[in-house]
Amino acid sequence: MEKSRCTQQLAFNLLFGLWFTCCLAQTTPSNTATPAPSPSPSPQSQNERLKVRLAGYPRKHNEGRVELFYKGEWGTICDDDFSISNANVLCRQLGFVSATGWTHSAKYGKGQGKIWLDNVLCNGGEKSIDSCKSRGWGNSDCTHDEDAGVVCKDERIPGFVDSNVIDVSYENKIEEVRLRPVVAMAKKRLPITEGVVEVKHKDGWAQICDLGWTIKNTRVVCGMLGFPHEKKVNKNFYKLYLERQKSYFHVHSVACTGTEVHLAACPLEFSKRNATSSCEGGMAAVSLTKTAGGARLGEGRVEVLKDNEWGTVCDDRWSLQSASVVCRELGFGSAKEALTGARMGQGMGPIYMNEVKCLGQEKSIWNCPFKNITSEDCQHMEDAAVRCSVPYMGLESLIRITGGRTRYEGRLEVLSSDSNGTQSWGLICGESWSTKEAMVACRQLGLGYANQGLQETWYWDSSNVTEMIMSGVKCTGNEMSLSQCQHHKTVSCQKSAAKFAAGVICSDTASDLILNAPLVQQTVYIEDRPLHMLYCAAEEDCLSKSAAKANWPYGHRRLLRFSSQIHNIGRADFKPKAGRHSWVWHACHGHYHSMDIFTHYDLLNANGSKVAEGHKASFCLEDTDCQEGVSKRYECANFGDQGITVGCWDLYRHDIDCQWIDITDVKPGNYILQIVINPNHEVAESDFTNNAMKCNCKYDGHRIWLHNCHVGDAFSEEAERRFEKYPGQLNNQVS
Repeated sequence: MEKSRCTQQLAFNLLFGLWFTCCLAQTTPSNTATPAPSPSPSPQSQNERLKVRLAGYPRKHNEGRVELFYKGEWGTICDDDFSISNANVLCRQLGFVSATGWTHSAKYGKGQGKIWLDNVLCNGGEKSIDSCKSRGWGNSDCTHDEDAGVVCKDERIPGFVDSNVIDVSYENKIEEVRLRPVVAMAKKRLPITEGVVEVKHKDGWAQICDLGWTIKNTRVVCGMLGFPHEKKVNKNFYKLYLERQKSYFHVHSVACTGTEVHLAACPLEFSKRNATSSCEGGMAAVSLTKTAGGARLGEGRVEVLKDNEWGTVCDDRWSLQSASVVCRELGFGSAKEALTGARMGQGMGPIYMNEVKCLGQEKSIWNCPFKNITSEDCQHMEDAAVRCSVPYMGLESLIRITGGRTRYEGRLEVLSSDSNGTQSWGLICGESWSTKEAMVACRQLGLGYANQGLQETWYWDSSNVTEMIMSGVKCTGNEMSLSQCQHHKTVSCQKSAAKFAAGVICSDTASDLILNAPLVQQTVYIEDRPLHMLYCAAEEDCLSKSAAKANWPYGHRRLLRFSSQIHNIGRADFKPKAGRHSWVWHACHGHYHSMDIFTHYDLLNANGSKVAEGHKASFCLEDTDCQEGVSKRYECANFGDQGITVGCWDLYRHDIDCQWIDITDVKPGNYILQIVINPNHEVAESDFTNNAMKCNCKYDGHRIWLHNCHVGDAFSEEAERRFEKYPGQLNNQVS
């Protein structure tokens, strides 16, 4: 009878969309509350401790999916209510001193079999996970999408010996996968897209049997190697080559489903034959997904396009399978990591998706099940990100840095070949070397972002390399290697001494400035300001050129005024490039300038020509306010440090001098208001595409209207084209 009532109640819940569990145990009366979690009775005898191991992929020896051995079967732990206290208990059981973190949503892949524990609640001092409170063994409402993992501190407990700690057998562990090309010329071409599949197994490389090899296996291999697609290979082409090979210890009977992100996740056996695979290269063009804010190719915050506007994805239930769908949609391979907690910086604007649950074979993230977002569900501190597998191009072997105190800094040296094919290392001329070029160099080196680009490196003179072999390097900042940038065909360097060679200081993190576009639209107005109140502004070159011919102190200037709020959503503080010793004191306004130009304010006509311009010297970079939980670090008073902390913003109010564009000479018409932060890229940022803001602007000679104010790259290409055509209906009138 009890079971019947529960069945009826469950049907009612499903009908009306109420998703919760009915009847955890048949013996529990329907009017009795579910009992609180209690300590799990030990599954073993008192003489035998609970067996625990780390599993999953990709991982290191001190991290992985947690698996427990109970009733002769390995199973997992659900991530519901999981905490660092639970992780500490498990890591000590595994022989590590403590935990440094824990993971949710099957970061290390989905386990198999039972989910042994759920709603585990440890205080952190227990000797074993089965001493903690839980719902009891095998009592769970989770799926393997919610498997928990731990990251342990890589420090063993002194003298720890425990036969109950079992790591996944390295007999079945695949560390790396590669394609061995069999055509001589193909070996010189990168990326390698076709060849014999080999896996790094134990102490060497082993080939894979082609018996039962399927296109699904090929898809997994291609994804690991950084390619989004796969195609069948002509096995007869490889037959003669394979027959000549000596016998190796081969992997046999790989049975992937095609959704795995790593070959180690597929069932494996061993034999002595060969398999071949072919990857279809090329970066597929897509329009509905992008990544932003990453230091390296194939990584960044996930943003999706909806209603012609970009927004972010919440990290709840964010998994490798969902991340892989994003990676393949972008033209990369499968995901190496599904990052949570805004690891690639926080976005701004809408959050479109939550609890995305891709299976792995979907063509687009929009084809995956997900929940619509509400303001209570997520904040930008929970933005999801990815690290994708990318094809190996060998670019890092063509450049190196020497002489620095750490591997992140030093003098740049590039590898060149003469007409005879002889290779040698040489220097880059430091003339015209800037942050943009340094960004490309750091990216090519695999060292993240450029903190600084240096034109003199005499203090790093630790190499025998003295010849300049490259000069006049000019990059846009988006190139993958310095060879893709413009440079002189013949070396021309006025300061050819080695001490004037180019250098870099790289960093894993960078700032990312973005303007609050809606605030500009909300605060805009016109002011006719008397000339006698503008002497300081004229001294700081904040007026148009015609002001010099005005009849001072009589008359006025017409100013387009607005507030600007500049947020740092990156992962490092934004600080002026110049040190305080070089800041310039301006007595008129009583402040220091730390950057020559911090912001450009321009009014453009339809063809992009400037009809009026202003500029904002960085007279005071400081934390006006910060998001909850973030403390201010920078303030300008008393010659204080200048900068913008991550999670904070600097507000320039509309009533501050120079917070305007002088439009005295502008005729009535339709224009575009454009604001660009850090326009000369003097300070490195993780993303320069969001440094510009644009608005439609209509000026009738007396009043002004702003519409569609948005950060650059915030609209789709189609919406950007429509943006150039001013809308017929006007609102937000300001006089």
